[in-house]
Amino acid sequence: MTGFQTLLSRLGVGAALLALVSGFLGGGSDMAVIGGSLLLVLAGVRHVYGILPHIVIDLAAGLVGMAVLLVVLASGMGADFWWLLVASWLFCWLAVERGMMASTNTAMFSNVILLAVPVFFGIWIIFVWQMLAVGLDIPMVLLPSPAQIAVRFMASTSVLWADFQQTFLKAALIGYILGCGSAFILAIIIDRVPFLQRGLLPVGNFVSALPVIGIAPIMVMWFGFDWQSKAAVVVVMTFFPMLVNTVAGLQASQAMERDLLRTYASSYFQLLINLRLPTAAPFIFNALKINSTLALIGAIVAEFFGTPIVGLGFRISTEVGRMNLDMVWAEIVVAALAGSISYGLLSLLEKQVTFWHPSNRRNHS
Repeated sequence: MTGFQTLLSRLGVGAALLALVSGFLGGGSDMAVIGGSLLLVLAGVRHVYGILPHIVIDLAAGLVGMAVLLVVLASGMGADFWWLLVASWLFCWLAVERGMMASTNTAMFSNVILLAVPVFFGIWIIFVWQMLAVGLDIPMVLLPSPAQIAVRFMASTSVLWADFQQTFLKAALIGYILGCGSAFILAIIIDRVPFLQRGLLPVGNFVSALPVIGIAPIMVMWFGFDWQSKAAVVVVMTFFPMLVNTVAGLQASQAMERDLLRTYASSYFQLLINLRLPTAAPFIFNALKINSTLALIGAIVAEFFGTPIVGLGFRISTEVGRMNLDMVWAEIVVAALAGSISYGLLSLLEKQVTFWHPSNRRNHS
């Protein structure tokens, strides 16, 4: 193990020992916590003697600690509970660290690790959130627990689906396609006509600095209260990031490369398709990924200024006024999932299109 991994192991053993001592000082009333703490101590001590060094044992120890915490959550949370929580987190961290640094030549294992680490980290955040919300008895109006949010989510799937359709599939997605598509076409025209580049880009930078809370009411007055006005806001928010990045990408090719193609009597469009657009692809995908989140944010915020009785933004503003914070968080979960999936799909597409880029190359040696 590395020095940092050894430190994690020792800290985990220390936290487990404190949980064990706290449990005995408290009268040993919760044997589950004592048993889980003892297991974590043994899992850490084995590193000292080099017994069963496999990372699966570290991961299993951390997961057992998490299971124990879930079991005893309703019966009270003493000092031993919190120390066991810290110890479980440290052992899970140790397992992830060792898994990431494990030497392997298979691309599948690397892909599994890359996917498993953020998923596991997200699960731990939700787990700690549940522990804190229930253990500290936080009122739901301040911070509902993940369990309460999940119950409301499952009970309101029809409402959430209708809101998702209104905000994402109609306003955000259509505005995203129109904004990015028109900006891409205009970027090619600007690249062809230098006058437009000098005259239009400064105006674009000025418009892109306008706040969405100033644009949204105007678009509602122009295009009505339905999804069309929200799509118009999304077009404004996504247009200029796409324009600026595409123009910069088209100018990223080197003069020597352009001169080489011209020596073969390549036309402007041949030069554009064979050299300049492939070179600009990382810039274009960078704008697409940025705009995938901006589009959803713009559509949600725009719904605060007038909308039919459906939509993520409408539901959030309405349920906050009713103090139904579990429903608000359920809507946030829908928005977060939609944004994350969109960003992830664009990242996968980027790797397929820009496989030649140094950031996407893999060294299998």
